[in-house]
Amino acid sequence: MIVLDESLMGLLLDRSIAEWYPGRVCYITDLRPGTLIKDEAIPTLLQQVPEATFVTTNVSDFWRRTPAHPRYCIVCMALPNERLRELPALLRRLFRLKEFRTRTARLGKVMRVSERQIQYYEASKGPIQAIEWPD
Repeated sequence: MIVLDESLMGLLLDRSIAEWYPGRVCYITDLRPGTLIKDEAIPTLLQQVPEATFVTTNVSDFWRRTPAHPRYCIVCMALPNERLRELPALLRRLFRLKEFRTRTARLGKVMRVSERQIQYYEASKGPIQAIEWPD
């Protein structure tokens, strides 16, 4: 399941992702309808959903602030607002890399994805890892 941050609502990114992603695609607000979901509550909410990958552009509030957990993956997309429509293609490109191809491979990681590289950390697994995008 891919769970998009509420800041991405209104761009119809869920539809673009659903065109190629075989699982469910929703927004964080769909997991707890009718309530305000603060950033600090998102990891707890994600633990209640099986194998969730949360996608956000809010890098400053999640990258290196949110602990990695084996029940979810957090993907922080470092994209400026004017390039948000590129998010589905970048996410698909990420999911095609052998290191992140399966849900199982992604779980337990918090990632920062930029045009040049992917950085990630895992629960209790040492320093931040970095992978350059292949040509």
